[in-house]
Amino acid sequence: MERTPVASWETDFDVMDPQYVNDPFPIWDTLRETCPVAHTERRRGAWLLTTYEDVTAAAHDIDAFSSLQISVIRPEEAPNGAGAPILPYGLPPISSDPPLHTWTRRLLLPWFSHKRVESYEAMTRELCHRLIDGFIEDGRADAAEGYAQQIPVRVIARTLGVPDTLSDTFTGWVRDVLEFADDQERRAAGARGIFQYLTEEIARRREDPQDDLISSLVHGEHDGAPLDEGLILGICSLVMIAGIDTTWSAIGSTLWHLATHPEDTARLVAEPELMPIAIEEFLRAYAPVTMARLVTEDVEFQGCPMKKDDKVLMNFPAANRDPAVFERADEVIIDREKNRHVAFGSGIHRCAGSNLARMELTVAVETWLQRIPTFRVADPDAVTWAGGQVRGPRQVPVVFPGQFTRD
Repeated sequence: MERTPVASWETDFDVMDPQYVNDPFPIWDTLRETCPVAHTERRRGAWLLTTYEDVTAAAHDIDAFSSLQISVIRPEEAPNGAGAPILPYGLPPISSDPPLHTWTRRLLLPWFSHKRVESYEAMTRELCHRLIDGFIEDGRADAAEGYAQQIPVRVIARTLGVPDTLSDTFTGWVRDVLEFADDQERRAAGARGIFQYLTEEIARRREDPQDDLISSLVHGEHDGAPLDEGLILGICSLVMIAGIDTTWSAIGSTLWHLATHPEDTARLVAEPELMPIAIEEFLRAYAPVTMARLVTEDVEFQGCPMKKDDKVLMNFPAANRDPAVFERADEVIIDREKNRHVAFGSGIHRCAGSNLARMELTVAVETWLQRIPTFRVADPDAVTWAGGQVRGPRQVPVVFPGQFTRD
């Protein structure tokens, strides 16, 4: 599909433009100075918030900005317009407003508590070692596709209670849904794959419950009544989609940074006690997710006349780079102590899976540096990025000494 060039980032932005996907930071810096609330008529129109103050204000104003449409690409365009099944409840709790949001979020929280996440840590670490075992003797690997991409999908499979042997299939469906905004048929096919598979798994759990999230929802209740199947399907779809792409993007971005900043790599290897602080900084600097909201009624926001049903993009990654909040905001400072980042969102929709994401990111980076303490990007031109709803690297070819072995 031929793409129309962006005429002005202030009045014609396109979050799928290659320049925006590959290096959005200069664009955000300029917009904060010239037009912190940008606008576009593309894809039936949208507003783009770029400052920390504006993004967090919109996130907390659930009356003016509804979560019923969270996709940066309007669902009328894709996937439903191309034949994807329609979920009657959307993807709760993330795509719902109170009161539905409130009680569906409570259903999820126990599955992402500190205690539950701790029970996944050993298997995550073993998985990371096993992945590295597969390429370490080669002296080269794809840190994104061959490592980062492989971790969250298997952990989420364990949570849902589905076989991780289908990890590549799950990943393909999620990529189809999130990455290909201009390919309606591909997005629809990915959505159908997820929904049909989970529908079958829900049916199996009715007859054979297990210790997994799907079973807990299938046999759960709200106000004394069983949960509607459409609701269960929406929640499980959310866990698969959000739990896979966002975290692999965060892991991949972090490894890309370390592969291109050897001084940070050397310091983390020498000072492993810095890891918790460094992880927060990587989350700030490379936050992957932009979320959308729907304007509920005509409103003036920061002097901008927003109309009912306008789409507003809450650019959490740009908010995390706002120099009004973060000193030396454009730098990655791995010992940054004051770090009120919003990588996991803000307000009532703050990511319910943040504990799991932090654990996976930490374990993935710790294990990599334990086994491969020195590495670099083999070919900067071969690094590729995906963007739109979730930004992260899809290929990061790296090289390293091949003699490192597992302790």
